[in-house]
Amino acid sequence: MSLIEAYSNVILAMEGAMASTARGNHFDLIRLVLALLVILSHSFEIADNSRRREILFSVFGTMSFGDLAVDCFFVLSGYLIMQSWDRQPNASQFLRNRVLRIYPGFIVATLICAFIVGPLAASSETYFSLLNIWELLGGMVLLQKPVVPQVFAGLGHPGINNSMWSISYEFLCYLSILILGTAGTLKSRRPWLALTGLAFACQVVATFANIQWPVLRTFLFFLSGGSLYLYRDHIKFTTANLLVACASLFILMFYWRTAAIAVASAGAYLLLYLGNGKSVLLSHFNRIPDISYGTYLYGWPIQKLLLWYFPFLSPWALFALCGPLALLSGTISWYLIEKPALRFKNRSAMHSARLSDPVKT
Repeated sequence: MSLIEAYSNVILAMEGAMASTARGNHFDLIRLVLALLVILSHSFEIADNSRRREILFSVFGTMSFGDLAVDCFFVLSGYLIMQSWDRQPNASQFLRNRVLRIYPGFIVATLICAFIVGPLAASSETYFSLLNIWELLGGMVLLQKPVVPQVFAGLGHPGINNSMWSISYEFLCYLSILILGTAGTLKSRRPWLALTGLAFACQVVATFANIQWPVLRTFLFFLSGGSLYLYRDHIKFTTANLLVACASLFILMFYWRTAAIAVASAGAYLLLYLGNGKSVLLSHFNRIPDISYGTYLYGWPIQKLLLWYFPFLSPWALFALCGPLALLSGTISWYLIEKPALRFKNRSAMHSARLSDPVKT
C-alpha cells in the first residue's frame, strides 16, 4: 500500500469515527422534530391567516412553535458548526462543506417551487412569460426565497416558500465562523463569548425599543450555540440544572421582552441536554437519515398546495396530510440530492491528500 493510500484511509477512518460519534447524540432526531413543529405551526397560521389558534402562541402569547423551532435550529447550528471548525480549522474545506450541505438542496427546492409548484398555483396563464429567470437564479445564489409571478391568489401569507427566509441567515452565520476562524480569533474562546454577551445585550435593548431585527435574533441563537460548544467542559447536565432551566423557560416565555433571551439561554441548555442525553429509546431513532433540511424546505409549498386545492381543510387536517408528504419529500431530497452532494466532501479530502504527498506510486 502506498503512502497516499494509507493517508487517505486514515482520513476516511477518522471521518467514519467522527460520524459514528456524532450519531451517538440525538441531534438529527431533534432537528426533524423541529422541522415538523414548523409545519405544525404553519398549518394554523396559513389556514387561519392568523396566529390566534397556533398552539404555543395561544399559551404564551409571545412566540409560535415555528419561531421556537427556528430559534432552536440556530442554536444547534451554532453548536455543531463550531464543532466542525474546531475539528477541522481549514478555511477552504470548511466553506466547501458548508456549500455542499446548503446549496444543492436549496437549488433543487427553488427550481421545484418555480417550475412545478408555481404553475400549479398560478393565478394567470402567463406565469412562465412573467417568470424572471435571472432574478430566480440570483436569488438561488444569495439563498433568497424564490421570486415568482403571483401564486396562491386569495390565500393568506403570500409567497411560494416563505420558510426559505432563514437559509440565507444560516449561511451568514457560517461565514462568521469562517471569518473569525481564519483571522485566528477562535484560537481563544473568550472573543466568541464576548460576542455572545453583546448579542444578548443588544437583544434586550432591541426588545425595550420595540425593534424587530431578524439578523440580530438569528445571530443571538447561533452565538449561544457556539458558546455552549466552546464551554462544553464547564456545562453540567444534571437533574437540578434541568429543573431550573425548565422553570426559568416556562416563566420567562410569558413575557415577550424576555422570551427570546429565555430560549437562547435556558432553552439552549435544554436542547443540548436532550441532544447529548443517553436514552435507549431515542437511540433507536439514530438510524433515521438526516432528512430534516428537505422536510423543512418542502413543508410550506406542500401546505399551500393542499389549501389551494382543498380550502376546507382544518389546521389539524392540513398538518396530518402535509407531515407525511414533507417527510417523504425530505427523504427523497436526502437520498437523491443532499447525500450524493456530501460525498464530494470525502473526495476533496482525498484529493488534497494526494496533492500534498510527493511520493510517487
